[in-house]
Amino acid sequence: MSDSHAKHHDYHLVDPSPWPLLASIGALIMAVGAIGWMRSTRNVDTGAWEGGVAFATGPWVFIVGFAAIVAVSYFWWRDVVREAHKGDHTPVVQLHLRYGMILFIASEVMFFVAWFWAYFDASLFPGDIDTIQNVSEAVGMVQRNELTGGVWPPNAVEATEAVKSGYFKSTFDPWGLPLVNTLILLLSGCTVTWAHHALLHDNRKSLVYGLVLTVLLGMTFTALQAYEYGHAAFSYSGHIYGATFFMATGFHGAHVIIGTIFLAVVLFRALAGHFTTKQHFGFEAAAWYWHFVDVVWLFLFACIYVWGAGANAGGH
Repeated sequence: MSDSHAKHHDYHLVDPSPWPLLASIGALIMAVGAIGWMRSTRNVDTGAWEGGVAFATGPWVFIVGFAAIVAVSYFWWRDVVREAHKGDHTPVVQLHLRYGMILFIASEVMFFVAWFWAYFDASLFPGDIDTIQNVSEAVGMVQRNELTGGVWPPNAVEATEAVKSGYFKSTFDPWGLPLVNTLILLLSGCTVTWAHHALLHDNRKSLVYGLVLTVLLGMTFTALQAYEYGHAAFSYSGHIYGATFFMATGFHGAHVIIGTIFLAVVLFRALAGHFTTKQHFGFEAAAWYWHFVDVVWLFLFACIYVWGAGANAGGH
């Protein structure tokens, strides 16, 4: 009878947990807040929110939901770390965790495919593609020629009093700051690989050094991209080039921030002595994610910065 509850298999049956339910509630609150926030408008003259109280409180509802997601994520992953220390992450469980991370990265790849698709659709077909013009005008569609001039990169549109948004002067010079950021990410890929090899050889000092350098390089990339955005010669809203550029590179920037936080957590865990040469899935997941971020940036740099730069790149 004493062995009736003993574990005789390699699988991990998780204990009852409140975090999946609380994460779902937090995601619902965040989604409702985001919808209200996006549908709200503020009167320029009075500063009052239009669209009712529900829309005016959208930003605060979104912040509450986001904070709930962050808190639940912390406690949920804390429990996962504790399970690993208890020995629940057997080789079979670790293999399945790796499968899960691979599928997650695959879903992220398809996420970026959508933004590349939007960019290439606009760049390869900059002119009107709707031949039934009267139908498109009847449903209020804006003809693409009005946004691009029928060429890519688009014709320059200066910002005036009549056109406060939707301006476009020129693209970025790809061989300036974008090239520097490319080298930074490539170097960060080398440092995280160095840290991985150090962990496999139980070299704790090199593991920490490699992670510190990777985190610093990730922070440097984010700072330089923020500087680059501040000197963009085109707007985000009201212009198809700005919309496709900022959505693709902006979401990549968000993934760099997430990856940097991921690696910072791994660094703290490494300092606490959590990883061993045989069990370090948390490190591997962060490293895989970071390499994915590197590869996406190489495609962004080649396709958007270099191929899509045009003849008048480099204006500010």
